[in-house]
This record gives sequence, structure tokens and C-alpha cells, in this order.
Amino acid sequence: MRRIVRCAAGAMGLVVVMLTGCATQPAPVLLRPARLLATLPPRHNTPDGMCLTADGSVIVSVPNVNNDSAAPQIMRLTPDNELVDFCDPPGHPATGRAYPFGICVDPATGDLYYADLQWFAGKEPNWLSRVIRIPVHGSRPGKPEVFAEGMVVANAVAIHDGYLYTTDTTMMPGTYPLITGVYRFKLGKSGYKVARPLDRDPHLVATILTHNPEVPFGADGLCFDKAGNMYIGNFADGTIHKVTFDAAGKPITPRPAPIWASSPGMRSCDGLFFDHRTDTIYVADSLANAVQAVSLDGTVKLYAQDPTDTGAAGRLDQPCEVLIRGDELIISNFDMPIPGGVNQTFETPNGLSVIDMK
Repeated sequence: MRRIVRCAAGAMGLVVVMLTGCATQPAPVLLRPARLLATLPPRHNTPDGMCLTADGSVIVSVPNVNNDSAAPQIMRLTPDNELVDFCDPPGHPATGRAYPFGICVDPATGDLYYADLQWFAGKEPNWLSRVIRIPVHGSRPGKPEVFAEGMVVANAVAIHDGYLYTTDTTMMPGTYPLITGVYRFKLGKSGYKVARPLDRDPHLVATILTHNPEVPFGADGLCFDKAGNMYIGNFADGTIHKVTFDAAGKPITPRPAPIWASSPGMRSCDGLFFDHRTDTIYVADSLANAVQAVSLDGTVKLYAQDPTDTGAAGRLDQPCEVLIRGDELIISNFDMPIPGGVNQTFETPNGLSVIDMK
């Protein structure tokens, strides 16, 4: 049975509790609560993916899925925390819409790649999701181009050792347990197309299983540790799966990848971020309205949690992505209610939160 350990919150901070099943819990440690970092302008909502650029800016994808009356945008949070428009994501030729979600930067070139999650065009499988490349010249975006296409729910993107990896959160719709996975594409070219059945496409490097019948979303967040091991967040089951590779880059973890880390209090795994300084994976736990911290031995600790769902004063409002800039843990608040989650209502304005890590 899953047991949720609740986190006390007060005026002075949030309680961090180690989650170890039925074991006695250690003494709580108080942390500073999340505070407001930046507010989206009124025309934008539902911030999602984030990545850090060399100049200290944070690129933020804003798909506007809660209210699509305005076109989506890819925004830039400047080093002095001003949110400005950065790039207009192009609509898909079949739907006319763009849905920028996970986003990452190629450290070798400065180019950006983001997942265009076309499932939102009708909230049905359409195999139109894509990965888009934005060439960056200096600090200015060039014309976006299609890097890869044919996924159901392209979601997270990550670059490691000359390859781009992307999760497909609903790769094999209609299967139970739901089969989802991760694709890998060599950088330096474009025009990749994954072929159905997607679980047999040669670009597939990993699969996981999701058992939650109410929320059909599996492979979501994605990150790599210093040794090159890949970690996949299972959104609906709240588990993390580890995939290892041999010296030639061939995955040696069996399919589907087994559960590597879980906790009674980790209810979902949305965005993942690996902190190279501390060997810690930070998890945006969307359903629990929380941030989890996972060490490389698989131990899960509750890092921050908010029992409210209004996002008032920058408090957590359904975290979907986390990112570290210096001593700041920056959180993107998706604020789209999902069955079983703490967040029950969508309200504006949406924004980015921050927790001081010092």
C-alpha cells in the first residue's frame, strides 16, 4: 500500500522528511519556502520546460494549454530575472498549433531543441509530435526546423555525448501496462522520422511500463549523471528508471527498464534535473505539489512541498520542471489540474518559483 507522508508547512518554512516506507522518520529539517521569481505576462500560461544557457539566462517553454487564446511562446528569463519573449514556435502544418514542452541546449553549439507535444491538438493520439531545433546565433534565435517527428507525446529532451534523447510519454497508446520509452538521435543532421510500431523503431533505446489506469502518461522527465547513466521519470507511477550503456553506447539495461527509485511519498515524476555538484536528482513531483531529491543510491527525500494550489506569492503550483542556477532551485509551475493531484484549479497569473539552496 502506498503511504503518503505529509509535509508540515508554516510561516518559517517547509519540512523535509526522508521517505523510507514504514521506517521511523528522522527529525524534520526546516527549509525556506518557495518564493516568486518571475510572473508570466497575462497572455501566457502553463509554463513547462526550462534550460540554462551559458550567459545565465533560463529559456522557458510556454505552451498556453490552459488557455490557448494567445499563441504559445518560448521565453527568456534574463540573468536579472526579467521574462521576455524569445522565439515564436512554428505551428504544425496539420494542426496549425505549436505546443513547446521540454527544452534543452546543445552545449557545443548553443542551439536549442524542444519537444512539440502535438497530442494537445486534440488530446488524442495523432503521431504528430516533433522535436524542433532552434539555431542560435550569439543570443538571437534563427529559423526553427524539424529535427525529428512521428512521436505520440514527445515530452522531455536531453543532450548527452553527441546525441539528443527524447521521451514519448504515450508511445504505445492502448497498451496496459502502458508502454512508453526514450528515443535517441545523432546530432549534426535532422529530418528523423520514427516509424510505427514505435516500440520497434531503431532509434528506441529504452522502454518503461506504467500501471496507473487513470493517468495514461509514462516516460516523462529525463537526465544523465556524470557516468552517463540515463534516468527516466515515470509520470503516473511516480517511479524512476535507470538505463546504463556499454562503452559503445549500446543500452545494456533490459526492456522494460526496472524501477530504480520509488517512495510512498513520491506520487509522480515530471521533470528531472541532475545536480553535478552533489550527485542529486531533483524531481518535479507534479501530483504531490512537491520537489523530491534523490541520491544516486536511490534514496528519496522530500525537499519541498506545498499543501495549497494557488501559487500565491510564488509558492508551488504543480511543479513540472526544476533547474539549478547557482544556488537557486528554479521551479516551473504548470498549474493544469490532473486527476489525483493536489492542484485542483487553474488560476492566473502563472509564474516561476525559486528556493534558495544555500
